[in-house]
Amino acid sequence: MERTIKKTAEKIIERFPKTHTNTDPYVVLITTILSQRSKDENTEKAAMQLFQDGWDVQAIAGKPPEALYDRIKPSGLYRQKAKNIVETSKILIEKYKGKVPSDIEKLTQLPGVGRKTANIVLWVSFSIPAMAVDTHVHRIANRLGWISTTTPEKSEFALMAVLDPQLWGPINGAMVEFGKAVCKPRTPLCSSCPVKTACDYFLSEESKK
Repeated sequence: MERTIKKTAEKIIERFPKTHTNTDPYVVLITTILSQRSKDENTEKAAMQLFQDGWDVQAIAGKPPEALYDRIKPSGLYRQKAKNIVETSKILIEKYKGKVPSDIEKLTQLPGVGRKTANIVLWVSFSIPAMAVDTHVHRIANRLGWISTTTPEKSEFALMAVLDPQLWGPINGAMVEFGKAVCKPRTPLCSSCPVKTACDYFLSEESKK
């Protein structure tokens, strides 16, 4: 079973690679906060607008949240996100000399930063094996039959138990791309899925025919 999971994960990573053009820890951290409950295209627009004009951790820490509203509005929930981003930036200046810590406990103490966001930062910016689980990863891992869990946080630890550490980081981005293109929430495109023969959901549906 573990061998099958490993081969399937490797195939998903190979077929749906996620590249990160910017690995700066602060940019990745703030962009991931912006991505919460936001579509990728809206996140990208908000992040681009936020960081234009040379705004960095020092500049943002010195702004009132209201100054961020127009820039990050495309990402949604902009009032709360602006508050979290400014407060997080202030803490980074005061406690960490403006640097993003590479420690999950310290990261998750920052406003608006949960385990998923922290794990993305650890992997993308610091190359530390970390299992970031969002709705795509949670849904697809359960659909494939790798795990049987009820929440993304439970999925994180369950996946860490069945996947090799070197796959933890890459599988998040690959699952997101796979989920958007093929393994959709309501109507998965099983006919074009490269791993359907190793998928519990597909095999179950086929057995009903």
